[in-house]
Amino acid sequence: MNITEENTVAEIVTENIKTSDIFKKYGIDFCCGGGISIKKVCEKHHISFDELKNDLLKINETAPKYYDFNSWNLTFLASHIENIHHTYVAENTLLIQQYASKVAKVHGHHYQEVIKINNLFNEVAKELASHMKKEELILFPFIKNLEKADKEGVKVKIPHFGTIHNPIKMMEEEHESAGDILKEIKKLSNNYTPPMDACNTFKALYAKLDEFEQDLHQHIHLENNILFPKAILLEQKNSLI
Repeated sequence: MNITEENTVAEIVTENIKTSDIFKKYGIDFCCGGGISIKKVCEKHHISFDELKNDLLKINETAPKYYDFNSWNLTFLASHIENIHHTYVAENTLLIQQYASKVAKVHGHHYQEVIKINNLFNEVAKELASHMKKEELILFPFIKNLEKADKEGVKVKIPHFGTIHNPIKMMEEEHESAGDILKEIKKLSNNYTPPMDACNTFKALYAKLDEFEQDLHQHIHLENNILFPKAILLEQKNSLI
């Protein structure tokens, strides 16, 4: 992507919808006010052109990395889930809510599905916030304690929730609920395909929803298929139950 001071904001976002996140970060209108040149927008917002350009060019540098998650110890894996996936959800939820609310308000009269998408995303955002807090404060610390006890060759006292099966069952049910909501959003959005006449905010919303769902799939996979089964086995080995 070649970026010059003469490029307009709209041109850059049209070429790569992911750049909308950068403009949003700087408080730059990339939708209705996107016809302004980069030079003028930098002057207006007192932003260094080089700094903005560097941020825009870095947008595609985050190539996916592939790790052997199954080989990681549970403490490291739980910390990875919290630092990467929980942080991603926390950092992107508000942005998507802002996009969804704006699109619903401006385009909901013509595309009624975006009103439901807005409501559904607010619902899943609330569910995930509560869900992640329970993992961070209760389940993950217990899993880390289990692994520590295993290394030290000691038994773990029975926690207030009884066996680890109980919180894990609850987490898995909440995963399924969140997944179902995102499936409904995907269906309503025609697989995150914006209409032909969609504005840039509309396009950015669907792009972020697609990204959000992909991250959640990886997030849930790491928990349901690796972290939780291994934690259950570890409890059976080291618990007083």
